[in-house]
Amino acid sequence: MSSAAKAKGSKAERDVVTYLIENGFPYAERRLAGAQEDKGDIAGVNGVCIEVKDHAKMVLSGWIEEMILETKHAKAWTGVVIHKRKGKGSPADWYASMPVSVWLELLKKAINNEIR
Repeated sequence: MSSAAKAKGSKAERDVVTYLIENGFPYAERRLAGAQEDKGDIAGVNGVCIEVKDHAKMVLSGWIEEMILETKHAKAWTGVVIHKRKGKGSPADWYASMPVSVWLELLKKAINNEIR
């Protein structure tokens, strides 16, 4: 990966962390890269594995597989891929993707007030 690509990815991660902090998740922070068992890009949102992507070409199936593996590594109960939307600077306008099975589990917990 080029240094420009790393810088682009790091900026996207910082933008997501800032957005999370501004929206009620004060412990959100970037994870250090290079761990043997990657646990996602963002830590500090209890039980959630967050993978952040900023790529010109969307490879959603690969990103989802990566997030599923990292969710297991993190022993998180859910996970999401947040990916930058072309032409949109704020993470509020980006996409959040997950398999329907993950979304359904999230929905069930929300309906049953089990999210803490």
